[in-house]
Amino acid sequence: MTEFDLTPSWTYVADGVMGGVSQGGMTQEIYNGRMASVLRGAVSLENNGGFVQIAFDLNPEGSSFDASAWSGLVLDVCGNDESYDLRLRTSDLTRPWQSFRTGFEATPLWQSKRIPFEAFEPHRTDTEFDASKLKRIGILAIGRAFQAEVAIASLRLYRD
Repeated sequence: MTEFDLTPSWTYVADGVMGGVSQGGMTQEIYNGRMASVLRGAVSLENNGGFVQIAFDLNPEGSSFDASAWSGLVLDVCGNDESYDLRLRTSDLTRPWQSFRTGFEATPLWQSKRIPFEAFEPHRTDTEFDASKLKRIGILAIGRAFQAEVAIASLRLYRD
């Protein structure tokens, strides 16, 4: 298996951009023995809210990244035994609510989760996922009221 380290520069975003009241943040810290980007927050469904997230653009200027030579993503993750979303956006998507998504569990022990591009389902779009047009990757705590705590030590592309 061949891998390519993405070394993301995560940005924190919450549902306040849409009027929600979820609260949280992101830190860089040693988490269970590994340096990681850690998303923490209180997800609230009040005021039509319901998410906190960290995300990054693959190219800083917002252009597409050609990931078509790769099979998927490897995520080194640890957390509080909750479910989280991994979401991808491509240049084919024009609305902020559109994405390609799949879920994962963040257990208290570090795990490397290998997630093939085929695992991502289109959400609110008829567009097929095109890895040659990959723009943005996000990790979300979403959809239910809970305390989020998910740590990402590494994010890589892989091919078999």
